[in-house]
Amino acid sequence: MIGKLERVPLREVWKNEVDFTRWLQENIDVLNEVLDLTLVSPERERQAGDFAVDLVAEDDSGNTVVIENQLEASNHDHLGKLITYLTAIEANTAVWIVAKPRPEHVEAVAWLNKSRAASFYLVKVEAVRIAGADTAAPLLTLIVAPSEEARWAGERKDELAERHVRRRRFWTELLNRAKGRTQLFAAVSPGTEQWISTGAGKSGLALTYVIRKHDADVHLYIDRGKDSEANNKAIFDRFVASKHEIEKSAGASLEWQRLEGKRACRIKLPLDVGGLMDEEKWPQIQDAMIDAMVRLERSLRPFIELIP
Repeated sequence: MIGKLERVPLREVWKNEVDFTRWLQENIDVLNEVLDLTLVSPERERQAGDFAVDLVAEDDSGNTVVIENQLEASNHDHLGKLITYLTAIEANTAVWIVAKPRPEHVEAVAWLNKSRAASFYLVKVEAVRIAGADTAAPLLTLIVAPSEEARWAGERKDELAERHVRRRRFWTELLNRAKGRTQLFAAVSPGTEQWISTGAGKSGLALTYVIRKHDADVHLYIDRGKDSEANNKAIFDRFVASKHEIEKSAGASLEWQRLEGKRACRIKLPLDVGGLMDEEKWPQIQDAMIDAMVRLERSLRPFIELIP
């Protein structure tokens, strides 16, 4: 015979959050099973400045864990308290137990796990019983937990943000240094991508600086847009026909990238002088890139002007 499971209002099982906290302190193993942790020595009402933490425990590595209980829908007040407690007593892990986790708080806890400053768990608490029975039982469901994927995503996000800031600084410095040498990029603003471009004077032709981790290049990019592959290749072939003259004027061997199977083409002057991560060499790298751009543009200009 199989009975029907029914939910019981939480306030019929625990009068208030203090009552629930007392029960959880005495039955911490129920929470351990849900979190897959080993929490020991739970202590109630630990002071955290002017506030008192519902429960403070230790994991099996001796790290401090704060537990905040809420027998209602999650709210900003309790989330704020949880973070305050975490920092006030220098805990490593925070557990928030709520009756109804709101979607915005589920997202907030998942976001906090990406910070890597601490581990956050969000747990839903319910009470259930077999229909007709007198005794209720707790039902804890793990909603959000820290994961390697979340931490990797957080690290990746931080890395990208740092790289964006670094690139903007690099391009700002390069454009400032270039002002006394050429007006080619005078109307260009520094960005956060690994490249900045300016028009070469004809539709679909762009002069481009590129900076990577440890190398750089300057190039002419040829792309006249949708359905332009044949036109792009024809323009590129016109440059190739004068390859010897162009390279002699540029004072360097160029990479002639027809990029078969792709719409665009590229004529590149590679630079092995360092890159974005070689910050101590930025002035030399920027000067080399500006010089290369001036030489590349000068060598291509007579042929660009002949393009329809």
